[in-house]
Amino acid sequence: MMVSFFDQFASPSFLGIPLIAIAIALPWMLFPTPPSRWVNNRLITVQTWFINRFTNQLMMPLNVGGHKWALLLASLMVFLITINMLGLLPYTFTPTTQLSLNMGLAVPLWLATVIIGMR
Repeated sequence: MMVSFFDQFASPSFLGIPLIAIAIALPWMLFPTPPSRWVNNRLITVQTWFINRFTNQLMMPLNVGGHKWALLLASLMVFLITINMLGLLPYTFTPTTQLSLNMGLAVPLWLATVIIGMR
């Protein structure tokens, strides 16, 4: 039974942990940390393999001059994936559906490529 009309907008939780905290912390837990030993464990090996494959797939269609965009493209992709995964939580809103976020990301990147191309 609902106590008020606004209880439906309360932050969902699982085992007393807010799901938004889990959704924000999970991608950061998947980033690799530099090992302090010679032999890596399975998790670090899988993370390193995934990052190497991701970088290879990102760089394959680009020539050497396009590699300077790699950090920007990779960080933009991780940002967009994280934002869209947060939209999968119940009662949350995906910011990428708004034109303001899309144009705020698209216009500076487009303008940078045009200016660098003209230069």
